[in-house]
Amino acid sequence: MKNITELVRGRRSVRTFDGRELSKDDLDRLTAFMSNTENPYGIPVEFKLLDGKEQELKCPVVSGTSIFVGAKVSQAPHMEEAFGYSFELLVLYAQSIGVGTVWVGGTMDRKAFEQAMELGQNERMLCMSPLGYPAKKMSLRESMMRKAIKADSRLPFDKLFFDGGFDIPLTEEKAGRLAQPLEAVRWSPSAVNKQPWRVVVDKDAVHFYLKHNKGFVSDDVGDMQKIDMGIALCHFALAAEECGVDVRFEINDPHIKTDADTEYIASYLII
Repeated sequence: MKNITELVRGRRSVRTFDGRELSKDDLDRLTAFMSNTENPYGIPVEFKLLDGKEQELKCPVVSGTSIFVGAKVSQAPHMEEAFGYSFELLVLYAQSIGVGTVWVGGTMDRKAFEQAMELGQNERMLCMSPLGYPAKKMSLRESMMRKAIKADSRLPFDKLFFDGGFDIPLTEEKAGRLAQPLEAVRWSPSAVNKQPWRVVVDKDAVHFYLKHNKGFVSDDVGDMQKIDMGIALCHFALAAEECGVDVRFEINDPHIKTDADTEYIASYLII
């Protein structure tokens, strides 16, 4: 994928599709891409295309398409982050070929989707997405949903990113060559647009933290905000590569002082 920053800024969640079937070329491209997604945790995420008409799958917030993509992952530490990373790779690729998506974790007939995914023992389907061509105009319901969560706005740079510790905000100027990868993180999608990522840049290390909000953990999805963190990690890595910044992923808590609601997730080292 090219122009990652442009893809990140240009993408929006699509719930209203124009009714056209996906072309064979686009289905083939998506299928090929699904078989090659990876994540830095090394946890396999398996994708599957689903036909809503044949398999009687329903999602009340989506109209104009009956094709979905689901994914499943085995229960393990960091499964949510791995799932978020791999699924976002597919979401961005779909955007790059003109196919619309939206992350769906709750507003669906979950039992039907899980059955269609043929979950094995100890496997979880955390989220799914419809696939289709965006309608020229959003439905009233979709417009109202986006307005309610302020979907087109993000917190300021210096409220999300910090210099050496959480007591010093990081400016774009001080971020230097990391400004663009961090901006890609800032524009990551998240559940109800809560933007739970917080990042501390400490010399040649970029530490990712989760600022927890209540109500985002469930038996079905696990910790939804850890999925969001996987998305943020994905955006950073892709944008860093595009900017020529070499990074290495690691999980090694630097024990930077935080509040009780903030949890260390992972780091990228600048190499």
